[in-house]
Amino acid sequence: MADIRLGDRAPDVKLNEVSADQYNLKDDMKHRPGWRFLVFIRGSWCPVCVEELRQIQENLAYFSEEDIHFTCISTDRADNLRKMKQEYNFPFPVLADEKNQALKDYGVLYHEGESSPYDDHGEHGEAACFLLDEEGRLLYQHKQTGPFGRPGVKDLKKIVNFIRKNKKEFASSGQEVKKPNMPY
Repeated sequence: MADIRLGDRAPDVKLNEVSADQYNLKDDMKHRPGWRFLVFIRGSWCPVCVEELRQIQENLAYFSEEDIHFTCISTDRADNLRKMKQEYNFPFPVLADEKNQALKDYGVLYHEGESSPYDDHGEHGEAACFLLDEEGRLLYQHKQTGPFGRPGVKDLKKIVNFIRKNKKEFASSGQEVKKPNMPY
């Protein structure tokens, strides 16, 4: 399983977008510059996941003003995700990762054995959220092994504000640019 650390460049994502052809994270970041939340959901069948996406959609104006964009990734079948995207009119890319490549790259693919206390045995993706800066470096990650406890939209806003106030700045030479201490 991948181990991505804060400050690392995030793996590129090349998957099918459910209402288009091919999606490439690096290309998307050029076309929609700014920060990026990658939101991994279990599937269109998960009411908690769908509600999370609906809350994001309702708050897109705030995130757009902050130059923050969203991309959703799931192991669910493309046709199921396409129906979900159309039903809720989600304006952000929804990607089908049916071969689990992005989930492996981001370390959110889990295997639940027969001894698991849950009914969903086998390989599956778990809910996760990654925030990338404009260069594709990891600023924040949240992974979990259950449907509850993921950060809500209010939490995502707090995370963005905290990171913006406390993020180190780097010059083109790669040297840290010192700035005054910021109160939380």
